[in-house]
Amino acid sequence: MAWRDTLSQISEELAEVRAQREQRYHADQAEIRRQRDELSRLAGELGIAGLLQDMNEILLEGKGELEHILSWERGSDTEDREEPGLMLEDDEDEYDVLSEVLTWEEGGTMEVGVDLGVGEDGIYLQVNGVEIRTEREALEDALVQGFRDELSL
Repeated sequence: MAWRDTLSQISEELAEVRAQREQRYHADQAEIRRQRDELSRLAGELGIAGLLQDMNEILLEGKGELEHILSWERGSDTEDREEPGLMLEDDEDEYDVLSEVLTWEEGGTMEVGVDLGVGEDGIYLQVNGVEIRTEREALEDALVQGFRDELSL
Protein backbone atom coordinates (compact mmCIF):
# COMPACT_ATOMS: atom_id res chain seq x y z
CA MET A 1 0.00 0.00 0.00
CA ALA A 2 2.90 2.40 0.69
CA TRP A 3 3.98 2.02 -2.95
CA ARG A 4 0.65 3.29 -4.30
CA ASP A 5 0.57 6.09 -1.72
CA THR A 6 4.03 7.20 -2.83
CA LEU A 7 2.99 7.14 -6.48
CA SER A 8 -0.15 9.13 -5.67
CA GLN A 9 1.92 11.73 -3.85
CA ILE A 10 4.35 11.98 -6.77
CA SER A 11 1.39 12.29 -9.15
CA GLU A 12 0.08 15.28 -7.17
CA GLU A 13 3.53 16.91 -7.17
CA LEU A 14 3.85 16.28 -10.89
CA ALA A 15 0.46 17.89 -11.54
CA GLU A 16 1.60 21.02 -9.66
CA VAL A 17 4.90 21.18 -11.55
CA ARG A 18 3.13 20.72 -14.89
CA ALA A 19 0.65 23.47 -14.05
CA GLN A 20 3.52 25.83 -13.16
CA ARG A 21 5.37 24.98 -16.37
CA GLU A 22 2.26 25.55 -18.45
CA GLN A 23 1.66 28.90 -16.78
CA ARG A 24 5.29 29.92 -17.37
CA TYR A 25 5.08 28.71 -20.98
CA HIS A 26 1.98 30.82 -21.70
CA ALA A 27 3.55 33.87 -20.05
CA ASP A 28 6.72 33.39 -22.14
CA GLN A 29 4.65 33.03 -25.32
CA ALA A 30 2.78 36.26 -24.53
CA GLU A 31 6.11 38.07 -24.03
CA ILE A 32 7.47 36.67 -27.30
CA ARG A 33 4.37 37.87 -29.17
CA ARG A 34 4.71 41.31 -27.55
CA GLN A 35 8.37 41.55 -28.60
CA ARG A 36 7.58 40.45 -32.17
CA ASP A 37 4.80 43.02 -32.40
CA GLU A 38 7.22 45.67 -31.10
CA LEU A 39 9.84 44.71 -33.72
CA SER A 40 7.26 44.91 -36.51
CA ARG A 41 5.95 48.25 -35.22
CA LEU A 42 9.44 49.72 -34.92
CA ALA A 43 10.45 48.47 -38.39
CA GLY A 44 7.41 50.23 -39.83
CA GLU A 45 8.08 53.38 -37.81
CA LEU A 46 11.70 53.50 -39.02
CA GLY A 47 10.61 52.75 -42.60
CA ILE A 48 13.35 50.17 -43.12
CA ALA A 49 11.77 48.49 -46.17
CA GLY A 50 10.97 51.85 -47.75
CA LEU A 51 14.52 53.14 -47.32
CA LEU A 52 15.97 50.03 -48.96
CA GLN A 53 13.37 50.30 -51.74
CA ASP A 54 14.45 53.92 -52.31
CA MET A 55 18.08 52.80 -52.52
CA ASN A 56 17.13 50.12 -55.03
CA GLU A 57 15.14 52.52 -57.21
CA ILE A 58 17.51 55.50 -57.10
CA LEU A 59 20.98 53.96 -56.78
CA LEU A 60 20.44 50.61 -58.53
CA GLU A 61 17.73 51.58 -61.04
CA GLY A 62 15.50 48.83 -59.64
CA LYS A 63 17.98 46.05 -60.41
CA GLY A 64 18.43 44.93 -56.81
CA GLU A 65 16.40 42.40 -54.89
CA LEU A 66 14.74 43.06 -51.56
CA GLU A 67 14.25 40.28 -49.05
CA HIS A 68 12.16 40.42 -45.88
CA ILE A 69 13.08 37.79 -43.27
CA LEU A 70 11.35 37.11 -39.97
CA SER A 71 13.35 34.66 -37.87
CA TRP A 72 10.21 33.36 -36.21
CA GLU A 73 8.72 32.29 -39.55
CA ARG A 74 11.64 30.01 -40.45
CA GLY A 75 11.69 26.43 -39.25
CA SER A 76 9.82 25.27 -36.21
CA ASP A 77 8.56 27.70 -33.65
CA THR A 78 8.24 27.17 -29.92
CA GLU A 79 4.47 27.17 -30.42
CA ASP A 80 4.79 24.06 -32.59
CA ARG A 81 6.54 22.04 -29.89
CA GLU A 82 5.03 19.53 -27.55
CA GLU A 83 2.60 20.54 -24.86
CA PRO A 84 4.13 22.86 -22.23
CA GLY A 85 3.11 20.70 -19.28
CA LEU A 86 5.21 17.84 -20.62
CA MET A 87 8.36 19.83 -21.38
CA LEU A 88 11.14 19.17 -18.95
CA GLU A 89 13.23 22.14 -19.97
CA ASP A 90 13.22 24.90 -22.54
CA ASP A 91 16.34 24.56 -24.65
CA GLU A 92 15.52 27.31 -27.12
CA ASP A 93 17.62 30.40 -26.40
CA GLU A 94 17.23 32.04 -29.79
CA TYR A 95 16.22 35.66 -30.06
CA ASP A 96 13.91 37.09 -32.69
CA VAL A 97 15.27 39.12 -35.62
CA LEU A 98 13.51 41.01 -38.39
CA SER A 99 15.85 41.44 -41.37
CA GLU A 100 15.56 43.51 -44.52
CA VAL A 101 18.23 42.85 -47.14
CA LEU A 102 19.00 44.57 -50.44
CA THR A 103 21.23 42.53 -52.77
CA TRP A 104 22.52 43.26 -56.24
CA GLU A 105 25.20 42.18 -58.68
CA GLU A 106 28.05 44.56 -59.36
CA GLY A 107 31.36 42.78 -59.91
CA GLY A 108 30.01 40.14 -57.51
CA THR A 109 27.13 39.95 -55.11
CA MET A 110 26.70 43.09 -53.00
CA GLU A 111 24.48 43.40 -49.97
CA VAL A 112 23.17 45.97 -47.52
CA GLY A 113 21.31 44.36 -44.64
CA VAL A 114 19.36 45.74 -41.72
CA ASP A 115 18.69 43.61 -38.64
CA LEU A 116 16.20 44.71 -36.03
CA GLY A 117 16.15 42.25 -33.19
CA VAL A 118 15.75 41.39 -29.56
CA GLY A 119 18.87 40.38 -27.66
CA GLU A 120 19.88 39.97 -24.05
CA ASP A 121 20.00 43.75 -23.62
CA GLY A 122 16.72 44.52 -25.40
CA ILE A 123 16.02 45.76 -28.92
CA TYR A 124 18.94 46.47 -31.24
CA LEU A 125 19.34 47.81 -34.79
CA GLN A 126 22.26 46.91 -37.05
CA VAL A 127 23.26 47.80 -40.59
CA ASN A 128 25.71 45.33 -42.12
CA GLY A 129 26.50 44.06 -38.63
CA VAL A 130 27.24 47.49 -37.13
CA GLU A 131 24.96 48.43 -34.24
CA ILE A 132 23.33 51.85 -34.44
CA ARG A 133 20.73 53.89 -32.55
CA THR A 134 17.10 53.00 -33.24
CA GLU A 135 16.39 56.35 -34.89
CA ARG A 136 15.51 57.07 -38.52
CA GLU A 137 18.34 59.57 -39.02
CA ALA A 138 20.92 57.11 -37.68
CA LEU A 139 19.46 54.41 -39.94
CA GLU A 140 19.62 56.64 -43.03
CA ASP A 141 23.26 57.57 -42.30
CA ALA A 142 24.20 53.93 -41.68
CA LEU A 143 22.52 52.77 -44.90
CA VAL A 144 24.44 55.36 -46.94
CA GLN A 145 27.67 54.35 -45.21
CA GLY A 146 26.90 50.66 -45.65
CA PHE A 147 26.27 51.16 -49.38
CA ARG A 148 29.48 53.15 -49.77
CA ASP A 149 31.45 50.52 -47.84
CA GLU A 150 30.01 47.72 -49.94
CA LEU A 151 31.18 49.43 -53.13
CA SER A 152 34.41 50.78 -51.60
CA LEU A 153 33.39 54.36 -52.47
